[in-house]
Amino acid sequence: MDLPDLSAGGVYEGLDLSAYDFAERDLTDLALTDCTLVDTQLSAVILQGARFTDCRITRCRFAHADLREATFTRCNFADPESHSGVQVVFSQLDQARFEACDLSFADIDRTSLWAVIFAATNLRGSRFHRADFSRAFGAKVVRTAATFAACNLELADLSEAHLATCDLSGSSLREADLTEANLEGVDLTRCDFFQALTAGAKLAGADLRGAEVSGLSLAALGSYEGLKITLAQQHTLLSAMGLDVYAD
Repeated sequence: MDLPDLSAGGVYEGLDLSAYDFAERDLTDLALTDCTLVDTQLSAVILQGARFTDCRITRCRFAHADLREATFTRCNFADPESHSGVQVVFSQLDQARFEACDLSFADIDRTSLWAVIFAATNLRGSRFHRADFSRAFGAKVVRTAATFAACNLELADLSEAHLATCDLSGSSLREADLTEANLEGVDLTRCDFFQALTAGAKLAGADLRGAEVSGLSLAALGSYEGLKITLAQQHTLLSAMGLDVYAD
């Protein structure tokens, strides 16, 4: 089947676009539904405001791509056979939204993600390397924004990530690498930290109420002043520090 010449603002459904040449195309506000991209290179493509719904995007690589304000709904980026995920490098994902997607083993490298939203999304084994969740609003004003709401971040690599004041509520961080991550002021309510690597992580002012904190060592954290916990959690946290806690 001959492929249509995709255009900015175009609406397309049910296409296999694996062989399509996306390089340096301006496809602003493109809308794709139930489309397939496999082993596709998307280099320097402009997909700002694009909408992807029920698409399969496996073993693909976005490089220097503009994905600002793009939305992905129920899209599958994971290849269960090779355990590989999508690659996003030197790209822009500012204010993009992923809802009910499978981004397992995604490799997001040196990409801007200010105000990105991941909602009910599977990010198992994903890697965020030098990802930038911040934006400068002046010479001395830099703000950080990102939402990981009810996401699966098991085995994810968020080491050294700067996520201060962001929202990770309801997410699973089991066995995730949070080494040296800045999580100060973050909403971590109802998160699961079972066997997460948290050495040097900064949690000052974070909200851990309702979270699974077994194995979390306060002594190994970079900061924890003003950490919000419940009375039920204090026994677990103090025990992890080697303290014997007795009832009154």
